[in-house]
Amino acid sequence: MATLIRPDGELHYEVYGEGFPVLLFAPGGLRSRIAMWPSPVDGPPRPWVDWTQALPQAGFTAIAMDQRNAGDSRAAIRADHGWHTYAEDHLALMDHLGFHRFHVLGGCIGGSFCLKAIEAAPRRVTAAVLQNPIGLNPAHPDYFPNSHADWSREQLAARPELDAAALAAFGRAMWDHDFVFSVDRAFVRNCPVPTMLLPGTDIPHPAVISAELAALLSGVEVVTDWRGPECLEQQEQRVVAFLKGSTPL
Repeated sequence: MATLIRPDGELHYEVYGEGFPVLLFAPGGLRSRIAMWPSPVDGPPRPWVDWTQALPQAGFTAIAMDQRNAGDSRAAIRADHGWHTYAEDHLALMDHLGFHRFHVLGGCIGGSFCLKAIEAAPRRVTAAVLQNPIGLNPAHPDYFPNSHADWSREQLAARPELDAAALAAFGRAMWDHDFVFSVDRAFVRNCPVPTMLLPGTDIPHPAVISAELAALLSGVEVVTDWRGPECLEQQEQRVVAFLKGSTPL
C-alpha cells in the first residue's frame, strides 16, 4: 500500500490497472476504506461490484484509498475541517499521481464525496457514479449525528490526544446540512458532468434522496436494479459502459 503525505497526516491508497483514471470512494461512512470494496473472506458477499478489480479488467486505472482517519490513514481532526477537507485530500492524491482529469465513483458517503469533488474541481472531474448515496432521511434525522458520536468515541479511545470539542465541531460541519450534506440542490441541478445513479433504499441511503437526485441531475442515467448477487453482472456492465462513454478522447 502506498502513502501520500499530507500537511496534517498521511493517506494510504492503492492503484490498480492502466487506463483512464477512476478515483474510488468506498462505502463505510467516515470509516470509508479500501477493504470495503471486496467481499470479506469469512462474511456475506457485498451487494456491489468490487471496482478495484472490475475497472482494471475493463481498461481503467482504479485508485482506491483509505479516507483520512479510516483504515490505515491518519490525519488531524480540527474544528474547521469538513467536506472541503476530504476534497482537498482527493485532489492532492490525483495531483500526486499525475492525473489531471478523472472519473469518480463512490458508494455510500462516496456519493457525497463525488459531488464535492465536482464542485471543487469541475474542469477535472469528467463523470460521476453515485452508488447508494447517503443523505438526510426525514424519518431518521439523527442517524448521522448519532453515528458521528459513535465514531468520535472510537477515535478518542484510539487517540486520547484528540480534542473532543474539535471532533464535535467537525461533526456539525459534516452533518448539520440537509439533502446530501456536501453540496446543495442548486449545485446538483447544474452539475456540469455526466452522472449515473444507483439508488439507495434504507435509512442511511434514503430512497427519497436518490429520487431527488434523479429528478435534479440533468440527463442522469439511473440503474434501478443493481443491488445483490443476481444483479452484479448487469451492475458492472452498465457502469463500465457509462464510464467508457464518458471518457474524453
